[in-house]
Amino acid sequence: MSSDRNEPRPSREVTEGPERAGHRAMLYATGLSTEDLDQPMVGIANPAADVTPCNVHLDDVADRAAAGIETNEGTPMEFGTITISDAISMGHLGMKASLVSREMIADSVETVVFAERLDAFLGIAGCDKNHPAMMMAAARMDLPSVFLYGGAMVPGELGGEEITSQDALEAAGAYGKGELNEADMEAIEHAACPGEGSCPGMYTANTMASISEAIGLAPPGSASAPAETDQRLDVAYDTGELLMRVIEQDIRPSDILTKKAFENAITVQMAIGGSTNAVLHLLAIAEEADVDLELEDFDRISHGTPCIGNFLPGGEYAMSHLHENGGVPVIMRRLLEADLLHGDALTVTGETIAENLAGLELPDPDPDVVRPLEDPVHEEGAVAVLRGNLAPGGAVVKISGYEEDFTFEGTARVFEYEEAAFEAVQNGEIGSGDAVVIRNEGPRGGPGMREMLQVTAAIVGRGHEDDVIMVTDGRFSGATRGPMVGHVAPEAYVGGPIGALEDGDTVELDIPERRIEADLTDEEIDARLEAREPERYGEIPRALKKYGALFDSAERGAVTRPPGEFE
Repeated sequence: MSSDRNEPRPSREVTEGPERAGHRAMLYATGLSTEDLDQPMVGIANPAADVTPCNVHLDDVADRAAAGIETNEGTPMEFGTITISDAISMGHLGMKASLVSREMIADSVETVVFAERLDAFLGIAGCDKNHPAMMMAAARMDLPSVFLYGGAMVPGELGGEEITSQDALEAAGAYGKGELNEADMEAIEHAACPGEGSCPGMYTANTMASISEAIGLAPPGSASAPAETDQRLDVAYDTGELLMRVIEQDIRPSDILTKKAFENAITVQMAIGGSTNAVLHLLAIAEEADVDLELEDFDRISHGTPCIGNFLPGGEYAMSHLHENGGVPVIMRRLLEADLLHGDALTVTGETIAENLAGLELPDPDPDVVRPLEDPVHEEGAVAVLRGNLAPGGAVVKISGYEEDFTFEGTARVFEYEEAAFEAVQNGEIGSGDAVVIRNEGPRGGPGMREMLQVTAAIVGRGHEDDVIMVTDGRFSGATRGPMVGHVAPEAYVGGPIGALEDGDTVELDIPERRIEADLTDEEIDARLEAREPERYGEIPRALKKYGALFDSAERGAVTRPPGEFE
């Protein structure tokens, strides 16, 4: 839904004229006054829910944002939308709904704002898919919009050490190996997630929250305040207040979401060691914004951007530690000073990236948390884009958790779905030199492109952090570490070469050369694929079947398209 800037505010269609008496009557019944109807009507999309700690507190965040709007002569119109917990849906069939939920959220937001004729949009995010969905919706609607993160939880503590949900997941592998007993597991489970907020490492939620500042849709410094703090509520109020200025200045997502903005977002993703999911989501947001963004843009920027954030899962620190050291603007200022950001990119403040950063008083961060550019955590950014006869459409691998010069040649162990691979890992059937291949988990084949954190965490937990690789047409969680290759395109379900692999084939991964190859000729691949029938595993709910039929390839962000619009 795009809007015409020369037309009156959309809400006038339901608040003005004698023919709208019934509309006004309905709005008065919600508690609005005549004065309220004369003000800009601002949609607040609130995915609050009790199903995940990421979102359980978002009603409080939404209330403070609404107060910021009301105080500045706006009329907040809050509505709900779904969420699921990636962490809780992980490792079983429920994860098939994760990527689908991104599309459902974006669709539901667009539908409500369109139907109710709202004038502006504030999108709140908690768990992983909320973030790209809200930004995708903003790009589609092109109304004055701002993004608001609900904040991360702080790490838990056990035995005097900080732990997170990542430790709980990796404990499964250690338990399977006999290194932990049930009492150890229970202690970790109770300590890992101490309260409200999204998972505390630089996993997908915090990666996308950081990106929201870099891309210009969120105010500077808004991403890092923990969920259970007064600072988070202050950020919410200030964001509501800011949105009223955005309306006054008539700043639209189309003014902000330029190619420079996306390049800034990618640069920050690489510098913080962010999640591979950001590749998929930025491609999807760019698709909605009609910006030409390709996988090669990520690899190009990764080559030239050092990773300076020492954050989990590859590093040591959490989002709360970044907040204590000045937040995302500290990272961005260092990148700007090194001429790695486009300082002239516009943001929701009405000022450029450079102007925003110049107006902030920022501390000198702890060099253990945010490293100087001349002494980075890694010389290159967080993500490499691979191609080869297994992934002619591309694949991604996160490289912030191990050496950039990593190479591997091993033996394929092929699994048709995630559960079979996890069982093999837990039974000790995967050993050094194995290349674990999980297919039929792509956007259409899953459907829904499941995240494989349960499998990758189990592999690492059993001591195979760098002597076993994984290759899949599915995805990884932001908490994944180790040499794990995902987003393989084309996926097996649509005839991708990953579908041709068999147990015993040789698989080669070469990160410096950006290659992922099988020791097969084109003729061998074609012959095997000719004999292969596409398959899906497990129960597929009706909603997933519907969205699964509309997913495009991972190399284009796995956006959904109407039938007939596929390339």
